[in-house]
Amino acid sequence: MTDRPNGLLAYIAVTAAYWAFMLTDGALRMLVLLHFHTLGFSPVQLAYLFVLYEIAGIVTNLTAGWIASRFGLTSTLYAGLLLQIVALVALAQLDVEWGILASVIYAMCVQGLSGVAKDLTKMSAKSAVKLLAPDENTGLFKWVAILTGSKNAVKGFGFLLGAALLAIWGFYASVIGMAVILTMILAAIVLGMPKGLPGGVKGAKFREVFSTNPKVNWLSFSRVFLFGARDVWFVVGIPVYFYAVLSDGSEAGNKAAFFTIGTFMAIWTVLYGVVQANAPRLFSSAGSDAKAFADKARHWVAALIFIPALLAIAVRVTDQPTPALTIVLIAGLMLFGAVFAVNSSLHSFLILAFTTGDRVSMDVGFYYMANASGRLLGTVLSGLSYQLGGLPACLATAALMLIVSWIGTRRLSRAFT
Repeated sequence: MTDRPNGLLAYIAVTAAYWAFMLTDGALRMLVLLHFHTLGFSPVQLAYLFVLYEIAGIVTNLTAGWIASRFGLTSTLYAGLLLQIVALVALAQLDVEWGILASVIYAMCVQGLSGVAKDLTKMSAKSAVKLLAPDENTGLFKWVAILTGSKNAVKGFGFLLGAALLAIWGFYASVIGMAVILTMILAAIVLGMPKGLPGGVKGAKFREVFSTNPKVNWLSFSRVFLFGARDVWFVVGIPVYFYAVLSDGSEAGNKAAFFTIGTFMAIWTVLYGVVQANAPRLFSSAGSDAKAFADKARHWVAALIFIPALLAIAVRVTDQPTPALTIVLIAGLMLFGAVFAVNSSLHSFLILAFTTGDRVSMDVGFYYMANASGRLLGTVLSGLSYQLGGLPACLATAALMLIVSWIGTRRLSRAFT
């Protein structure tokens, strides 16, 4: 590990940069989703807006680990923040008079740039934890949980911020305002970043990105379907469903729906982050035994399967939305968020436990390539499922994807024998 004082200061700086990015990322997602929904985009068209964002994440994570190995983690961190600023400014240039096809293509391209930015920043922050965390028994798990949990809580506030900005300031002023603030934050971080993160190694080869460790590969496989199961209802299904239920078509009704949807998604993501940050308390007896954590990952994803399955049945058997159904949905999805957070924390610890210092950025990049693949799969299926069968189809698809994720964790446990 690096010198402890510098390492701690570098960890704080990386975390601050990650928070700033995720706040704008959450706000931008909500701004884009709700703004284009009010312009008349269908669920499938809304999903298309985020497809390139996730494809860019796949490509970025495959290459970002190699880039970080060659040029250093601070380079990829700064590049991620800078690209997000460029994406925000570019999105403000969109003109609704271009027509739906041109608007979709342009927004997809800008979202793709934002996807590159996000995964450069995420890979840099997560890799830094492995290199900066203390070596004591549960130090790595605690530091990973704090970074990831706080990030998700901040992103949750970003959802609420995006919905509020859209209702108060409108789309264009909100996007430009976020670009200005993020520019100021980037400048402060560049000027104040302490030493503690490693520089690049010019001998790093791109082919080394692909892992030959079966544990990393099975964990990544499971991660694809875990995150796909979340996004299949989270990206399009729930926001569009709640908008249909809550909005009466008037301007006041639309604004009320924006605030309500943004508040729900914010609370869900903050809850997810809080549970994730506190996950180490559930597993303190496991110490740093990777096999024990792998077994727990299998059990927790099995428990998660039943939540979307039961919710799908509840929505399907109810002909019309009712207050009681809405309460059941909200409570069930909050429970999903809590259990999902535990699963995600276990995965985040395991990938860093499986990798070594010299491969950390490459293995983390490969793992988050799988994460982006899952989000892409979930995003596409979210729009398609909702178009074909409404919210019940989204939730049922989530349950099926979790079964596949459980199969992956089962094979992961067997990889230890």
